[in-house]
Amino acid sequence: MPTITWSDTRLWRDPVPWGSTHERHRVTRDRAHAARDDTTAARPRFFVSGGSMKNMQEATERICGLKGNLVALEALVTAMMKVLPPEAQEELKGVFEQHAEVARTVLLHVPISEHSISAFETDVGRTGRLIDRSDAALQASGCDPVLLTVARVLTFAGGAPLTAATGFFFEVDGRLFLVSSRHVFFDPAQGHHPDRIEIELHTDAANLTQIQTLSIPLYRHGVAAWRETHDSAGMVDVAAIEIDTSLVPPHCMLQAWTPAHIEAKPSNVPVGSSLVVVGFPLGFHDTLHHLPVIRQGQVASAFGLRFQGQGYFLTDARTHRGTSGAPVLRHQHGGWKLLGIHAARLDMSARSLSEDESLGLNSAWYADVLARLTTH
Repeated sequence: MPTITWSDTRLWRDPVPWGSTHERHRVTRDRAHAARDDTTAARPRFFVSGGSMKNMQEATERICGLKGNLVALEALVTAMMKVLPPEAQEELKGVFEQHAEVARTVLLHVPISEHSISAFETDVGRTGRLIDRSDAALQASGCDPVLLTVARVLTFAGGAPLTAATGFFFEVDGRLFLVSSRHVFFDPAQGHHPDRIEIELHTDAANLTQIQTLSIPLYRHGVAAWRETHDSAGMVDVAAIEIDTSLVPPHCMLQAWTPAHIEAKPSNVPVGSSLVVVGFPLGFHDTLHHLPVIRQGQVASAFGLRFQGQGYFLTDARTHRGTSGAPVLRHQHGGWKLLGIHAARLDMSARSLSEDESLGLNSAWYADVLARLTTH
C-alpha cells in the first residue's frame, strides 16, 4: 500500500474565477490641530527612570483595568440582548445610535488625539454589532448564525476580476479580521497577484437579500496588508487581514468566531469525528440570499498531530475550487467549535487517472494558528 509523502502529494487549490466591481468612499474630516497640539504639550510624559516608573506602572494597570471593563460591558450587552423582547431590542439599537452620534459630535469639537477618536469608533462599531447579533433577529431571518460567519472572497487586479474563494470572520480584543487561505491573497507559483478583495455583508436581518459590498485593499503604501506566518515546516497557507470596522455597515448581520471557539483539546476530536466545511464550492451558493453551503465530512487523521510534519490535519469532505479558506467546524455540546481552515485537496502524483479514483482527502490547517495571525 503506498504511503503519502509531501513530495508525491499535489495540492489542488485554485480559486474559481469570478467578476464584479465596486467602488467605496470614505469620509474624511479636518481636525483642530493647533488646539490639540497645545493640549498635547501640556500632557505628562512617562519615562522609565526613578520615580516615574511608578507612573508607568499605574498607567499600565489603568489600561488593563479599562480593557477588563470593556469585556464586562460586552458580556452585559450580550446578556441584555438575550433577555430583551424584540421590540425592546429594536428600541435599544435606535437609542444607542442616537447617543453614539451625540458622543461623536462632542469628540469632534474637543482637543483629543486621533487615537482616541479611532478607539471610540472601533468600540461603537463593536457594540453595534453585539446588539445586531440578537438571537431574535437571526431567528426572524430564518438563517443559522453559522452561515453569517462566512463571506465569499472575490479577488481583483485593478478592475479585472480574478478568482473567488471563501473567508470567515474572526474577532479578538475588539478587532475584526477576515481569514482565508494565503494563496487566495498571494500565490506567485500560480501567477496570482490580486491587489484588492471584495466581500458581501448582510445589512438587514429581516431581508437577507439586502447586502453591501466592502472593498478591502491588499496593499497599503506598497506593503502587504494581510498577516501571514511560518512554522517549523515553512509557510502556513493561512492569512488574516484586519477590517476597518468604521467601514462596516451599522446594522450588519456579520457573525464572527472568537478564540473561545477554537478547539483546544484534541481528545475532544477522535478520528472519524463528523465535521462540516462552510464555503462556496465552484462559486456555488444561494445567490438570492448571498449565503454559503455546507459540506459534511469526517476527521481523517489524528487530530492534534501535524500530518507529515505539516501544521494541518486531514478531512474527507467533498470539496472543490472556491472552498479555500473555509472554516472547518464541529458541533458538540450544543455549540460549534472551530477546528481548522480548509486549504487544499490532496492527491497522489503516482495515481493512474484511468485506473484509480482520487483520494478524496483535504488538508485543513489547525485553527490555533489564528493566535499568531491576530495578535499585535
